[in-house]
Amino acid sequence: MLFKSMVVMAFFITSFVAMIALQYHLQLEKIEPFSIFDLQFVTADSKSSSVHNTTNSTNSKHTHSDKFGIRELYPTKLGGREWYVNMTNPKNDTLLSFTFDAPINREKDGSWQITNPKVRMNVETPTGMEPWKNVEITGYAKVISVNASKNSSDNNKTNSANQDYSQTLNDIAWYARSGRHNSETPCEGTALIGGIHTDGSVGWKKSIWFTGGYTDERALNKVTKPLLGRWIGWKVVIYNINNNTAVKMESYIDENNTNHWKKVTGFVDNGGWYANTDDVTFFSAGCGKPKDYVITNPGDFVTFRTDNIIWNFKNLSVREIKPPEPH
Repeated sequence: MLFKSMVVMAFFITSFVAMIALQYHLQLEKIEPFSIFDLQFVTADSKSSSVHNTTNSTNSKHTHSDKFGIRELYPTKLGGREWYVNMTNPKNDTLLSFTFDAPINREKDGSWQITNPKVRMNVETPTGMEPWKNVEITGYAKVISVNASKNSSDNNKTNSANQDYSQTLNDIAWYARSGRHNSETPCEGTALIGGIHTDGSVGWKKSIWFTGGYTDERALNKVTKPLLGRWIGWKVVIYNINNNTAVKMESYIDENNTNHWKKVTGFVDNGGWYANTDDVTFFSAGCGKPKDYVITNPGDFVTFRTDNIIWNFKNLSVREIKPPEPH
């Protein structure tokens, strides 16, 4: 009798322990696995604001923030590099150059103001490293005043042939896949340009060569109220798709300066987006590219560009991203 009681008791104890173990296992399944690769380690060069990423999250639900606390939309690719503006002194940076002589002045809120009507802040590729390719470009801007452009009443319409379109726009634009834009090396002047105009409209332009290879503006949309006198965040994302045969371009706005980002364009170039110059003009540069050339190649420069405005800037950055997986 005693033996039977002990067997029954052992059975119940074993069942109880098994049930506790099962519940513990189920609880563990609800916890996201943690990995050393979910941590970011960065090192900054004291002479430059460049930050080099050594590892990054592999979680598909990316919720990280950058050095400035700004939300990242796409993760930095494994081994990819990051660049952040030196907010103490932007010009104390070996990788940042200004195409035009643009004096900058520190504002009381820590931002920097530029009064030059043409601004090109170029983030260069460090010597010996791969040029910028798939990128997320971020910055905050506050338009202080708008200068009268040569054609300010016709901001978003087609520009005349062989004309640098910046002469006709009042806008903020970040661009990539770019080389030097000058008459000595016209074929280097490629670019995918994601812009927001001071009236609150957005769009994309492409430059196949400088200056006879500009396209019309695509993905035009009015997304917010005029920019004058208020801070906005502007993000431009560029990455290759379809086995590097096409380019996806996206732009996002933080229209209330709250780190809440809204997607405002999503545009694919897989051909058929032509330069708006005549054939004689376009092919005169001898670049060996078709008139609807798809810029899938990387470029040495990422550029923060404005035209015909006085503005303040802060928290500019460029990151090499891991593009989303194809569906």
